[in-house]
Amino acid sequence: MARILARFAALRGWAQLGLAALLGAIAGLGQAPFDLWPATIAVVAIALMVHQTSQTPRQAAFHAWGFGIGYFAFALHWIVEPFLVDIARHGWMAPFALALMAGGAALFWALAAYVAARIKPQSAVVFGIALVWTEATRSLILTGFPWALLGHIWVPTPVAQMAAFGGPHLLTLITVVTGYAIATLFTRRWLAGLGVTSLLAVAAWVLNPMPLPDNPKAAPVVRLVQPNAPQHQKWDPAYRQVFLDRMITMTGRGAVPDLVVWPETAIPTLLNYIVSDMSPLADAARGAPLVFGIQRRDEAGQYFNSMIVMEHGGVIRSIYDKQHLVPFGEYIPGSAWLGRAGMTGLARNLGSGFAAGQASGPIDLPGIGSAIPLICYEGIFAEEIMRGDRPRLLLLITNDAWFGQAAGPYQHLAQARLRAIEQGLPMVRVANTGVSAMIDGKGRVIDQIPLGIDGFIDVSLPPALPETLYARRGEWPFFLLLTILTFGGFTVRSRNSD
Repeated sequence: MARILARFAALRGWAQLGLAALLGAIAGLGQAPFDLWPATIAVVAIALMVHQTSQTPRQAAFHAWGFGIGYFAFALHWIVEPFLVDIARHGWMAPFALALMAGGAALFWALAAYVAARIKPQSAVVFGIALVWTEATRSLILTGFPWALLGHIWVPTPVAQMAAFGGPHLLTLITVVTGYAIATLFTRRWLAGLGVTSLLAVAAWVLNPMPLPDNPKAAPVVRLVQPNAPQHQKWDPAYRQVFLDRMITMTGRGAVPDLVVWPETAIPTLLNYIVSDMSPLADAARGAPLVFGIQRRDEAGQYFNSMIVMEHGGVIRSIYDKQHLVPFGEYIPGSAWLGRAGMTGLARNLGSGFAAGQASGPIDLPGIGSAIPLICYEGIFAEEIMRGDRPRLLLLITNDAWFGQAAGPYQHLAQARLRAIEQGLPMVRVANTGVSAMIDGKGRVIDQIPLGIDGFIDVSLPPALPETLYARRGEWPFFLLLTILTFGGFTVRSRNSD
């Protein structure tokens, strides 16, 4: 690490930015599907040490921006996939989308470094605290984008269980603290760094979940149906019936489950056109409740991305309309002005896109209990999960075909696992192309259908665990802790250098 810092110090200007970006890309290996979390920890340590060498706030921000560009460009490289579905129409946007996403997200890291350097120059502690603040801010402002948070690297490890106490941002704090501890191993305060890393190892051992218990024989059986419809064929008239028939066939096989779940926009038409005759779906379900995704239009002409619960006889029991939409993917922010300039989203033939659904609580699944409905993008917002009384499960349907076959679907799955840990609730996750999975309240994948194949699995629904601190109090305990650390870090470091 000392050699890397020496090489970094020997460079100037844009060469430093390039090396920082390369190191940031290495940090991205901590995200799924690679899950090389030590790489992220090591680079965070380097970034904190580099911050200590910055001579001005502007230089500190420049360095941090470089680290962020590399990190987000690598971790979010899947962002180009939606633009490649229709290359002739949207392909030219792909490189600009990645550059803007990486450069824009990296500005949050640059802001953290700049503010930290203004408050306490060359303080790794203050920069680390500011970095946690800006990562949390990135999750909330401008509709939020809590993807590839530094804390997400812990999902496949026992440390992820800490999310039950403080959510994803507590995991980000743990990432930065661990990076700082590693950095101190290369200073005269190596004993403190060794103590922190040892404490984390002990915590991971204590938090490691016990082996999976056997489900009670009376546990409901849920059928997850994955049609594997590629996005470029999903709406093609030549293939639409093929994929629908595939789901109907898989739904009608074998013993009748207690619940059948199809993915987001499983039926490639509007609900308005099939609501008068749902008999093909009812016949396939054979009396079991069927959950499926579909688009619909209301009387005012608005379009919604919806989840339908159909019960025995093809009767619609409930409709949930997606509330948190994807900017520029499902709707156009400021469409009244941008639409005149010819800017349209990836949602085709819907004018300015979908309308957001009204706030609602859990939905009722006959014979199962209540569930928090989530459609695709909604599953990444930890603070928006709980609505009303505590449910029996989390139910997420998604169409990850937009994300291709690379990192995107696996990162989305990792976030679903984290939501289950935070709430202590099982998660039923059904994706069009995968990965469809049953996840227990500890975030463990009980069974899954791999990415890129069609098929179905019948899985017993795991029990709901006792309510977690995060489920009861949300973000407040974490932000209280971070505020205390902020004041403590500023006052202590005002008298002691790093």
